[in-house]
Amino acid sequence: MTAAMGLEAAFVPEVVKAMETKPRIPVIWLHGLECTCCSESFIRSSHPIAQDVILNMISLDYDDTLQAAAGEQAEDCRRKIMKEHKGGYILAVEGNAPTKDGGVYCTIGGGTFLDVLKETAEGAKAVIAWGSCASNGCVQAAKPNPTGARPVHEIISGKPIINVPGCPPIAEVMTGVITYILTFDALPELDRLGRPKMFYGQRIHDKCYRRPFFDAGQFVEAWDDEGARKGWCLYKMGCRGPSTYNSCSTFKWNNGVSFPIGSGHPCIGCSEANFWDNGPFYQRLSAIPLPGIEATPDAIGKTLVGLTAAGAAAHAISYAVRRTISKEASEDKKE
Repeated sequence: MTAAMGLEAAFVPEVVKAMETKPRIPVIWLHGLECTCCSESFIRSSHPIAQDVILNMISLDYDDTLQAAAGEQAEDCRRKIMKEHKGGYILAVEGNAPTKDGGVYCTIGGGTFLDVLKETAEGAKAVIAWGSCASNGCVQAAKPNPTGARPVHEIISGKPIINVPGCPPIAEVMTGVITYILTFDALPELDRLGRPKMFYGQRIHDKCYRRPFFDAGQFVEAWDDEGARKGWCLYKMGCRGPSTYNSCSTFKWNNGVSFPIGSGHPCIGCSEANFWDNGPFYQRLSAIPLPGIEATPDAIGKTLVGLTAAGAAAHAISYAVRRTISKEASEDKKE
């Protein structure tokens, strides 16, 4: 985990000590409009495993998907944590909140999720927006967005918010964020979109094992063609790897077994804003500003030949002009 967070080996004892000795952080985990895929991802973390996170690192005091309590008993528990740990608990949000018609399209305990979210965030130390639903809206906020779904950062203000996008986020990214907060009692460095730089600082394209084929201009042109069987680049099949910032190609999934591109499926850019509206998924994005993205060695060679020929022609013209000027100057002197 120390390596995953981009820290030097010297920090290993500090991380170990924090996980073994620091008080568990109270966590209230809310669920809005979502499919629970973030929770499903979280429980599959391999380092640290979810069991260690829940039993040793955090005190998961409210999670309406996992808790035994229900109804008023559950809501009483949430309010108790808010009162007893005001300013000291972490609010984890999975899913987003509908805002149209007063937020009636998602209700919890008789109240709208919109109100529950605002109420719970008021006394939180920080807010973690799990997944693309909470971070950027995801499918619920895609056009035409009939419920007026909005991500957490558009609803909550005045609180530190960590966006951990992905549909779902990688398990070790989720546990890594918690580990960092526990170890250093601070939020990790964030990018301009509020994402932890240690996990979202590079494009998938930069670490993809298919990158050499991209650079060589070798692309899959159709499903199950020769290029697909040889593992060539999936850019022409709609891969968003060149414009998507995430750790998929580094951490992969299920304890490092694979990730979508490794399984032959192009990246759909699920950790980027509005990815549902940036489709269709299997169509090449021609607007990606990457120089030479369509170039092949043959195309580059033809371009170089053309430039060489143009240069030679320009040189010949320049030489002819200089000779003409020189000849006219000599005749003027004779006169």
